[in-house]
Amino acid sequence: MIKAVRYITLVFITLLISNACVMETESLEEKFERTIIKSDLPEILASGKLTVLMENSSTSYFIYKEKKMGFEYELLKLFADEIGVRLDVRVVHNLDNLVGMLNRGEGDLIACNFTVTKERSKKIRFSEPFLHAHQVLVQRKPEGWKDMDEEELEKEMVNTASELVGKSVHVWKNSSYYQRLEHLQEEIGDTIHIEAVEGNMGGEELIEMVSEGLIDYTIIEDNVAKINTEFFENLDASLALSVDQKMAFGMRKSSHLLKAKLDEWLIKFKKKGVFSHIYRRYFESKFLGFEDQKSFVALNGKNISQFDSYFKQAAKKSGWDWRLIAAVAYQESKFNPNARSFGGAYGMMQFMPNTGPSYGVFPDSDPLTQILGGAKKLKADEKYWSMVPDPLQRKKFSLASYNAGRGHILDAQRLAKKYGKDPNVWDDNVEQMILNLSKQEYYQDEVVRHGMMRSKTTYNYVREVFERYYEWIQHYD
Repeated sequence: MIKAVRYITLVFITLLISNACVMETESLEEKFERTIIKSDLPEILASGKLTVLMENSSTSYFIYKEKKMGFEYELLKLFADEIGVRLDVRVVHNLDNLVGMLNRGEGDLIACNFTVTKERSKKIRFSEPFLHAHQVLVQRKPEGWKDMDEEELEKEMVNTASELVGKSVHVWKNSSYYQRLEHLQEEIGDTIHIEAVEGNMGGEELIEMVSEGLIDYTIIEDNVAKINTEFFENLDASLALSVDQKMAFGMRKSSHLLKAKLDEWLIKFKKKGVFSHIYRRYFESKFLGFEDQKSFVALNGKNISQFDSYFKQAAKKSGWDWRLIAAVAYQESKFNPNARSFGGAYGMMQFMPNTGPSYGVFPDSDPLTQILGGAKKLKADEKYWSMVPDPLQRKKFSLASYNAGRGHILDAQRLAKKYGKDPNVWDDNVEQMILNLSKQEYYQDEVVRHGMMRSKTTYNYVREVFERYYEWIQHYD
């Protein structure tokens, strides 16, 4: 009898534990379902804003000379205008969190150069694709590559996927790049050392690490590679590793109406000239100012340029040395009054459309007006940095903000203070923090308010302008 009771008790306890496990499993599933917000287009329209989870990158979203930019940003800004709401950008610092944030209702769309994959499609819904891109290998050119002929250079590079055997390739672990490398190993029948990185390190940071020699290889879509090889001339991204893949915006599976509206808009918009214009501006235009600008060849032995008299007029009004103003004009446009840049900047002094009118400079302004306006802007920047005691350092802060906007320089100042450097000295202090603003560890810091920047551009800008200026003051009065 006692044995029977014990047996029944044991069975009863076993059933209780079993049911508890089932209930716990069901509870977790139900809890997960409850975390997925069902918000759709009507709720977006009612709130008056479309919240987009975006990556801080050259294709998704960034700030250039105080202007919000990015291929995906511009598309979604136009879509938000179409449905009559404000575009609210939320920069995501760890891409591993994207899907969870979306399903919790922290955003309505994902926009981060997202490739459509079967695995992702199990968790989210994708829009009509807005681009097709294939994956490419990003590798560093060998030392002395400029002096090599094509055949010599080819021997030093990885030219086929099979040559990756035994090599280490760094990619985001939750990316389609990682999946592609796994498949590639199967196709080749040998080992590629896949170095998985966390989602808090962006693809563009990995590209910069390849350029600097910190890692040897990474993988990115060719559209992103087109932009980045403009910044890093020692990189090659010509080896394709995949077929064309769909790039689309991600949304919750419950967002049926949002998907229908966005798809309808994308299908029509992609046929318009404005879409082609935006695409060319980001992926086909040359970035003004990234070609070799080391040459100090002037117009002739007596003049720096045909506009020297204008630079001297501007010097009298601004208090800046005319040769330094000329050095800025050369750096910005090589003295071209009709220059147009990728970001929409115009003229010899490269004013942005939202800034130029404040200094009396418009796209059709004559060269003198352009130069006077540029000098006025430099003087205004110098006044803004009045807290910097040394006049030379103050001018370097002014040049940096002329190139990148004051917001990024203020971020670098705050970082300098936090990391024990002098926030009022450019050389070897704030300029070092400028360099760090291309690294997620720093541009995600709580003191940073303007996100990632192309830090080497501004770092080199200040140095090259002054290098040219010092050269010119030796030869021109």
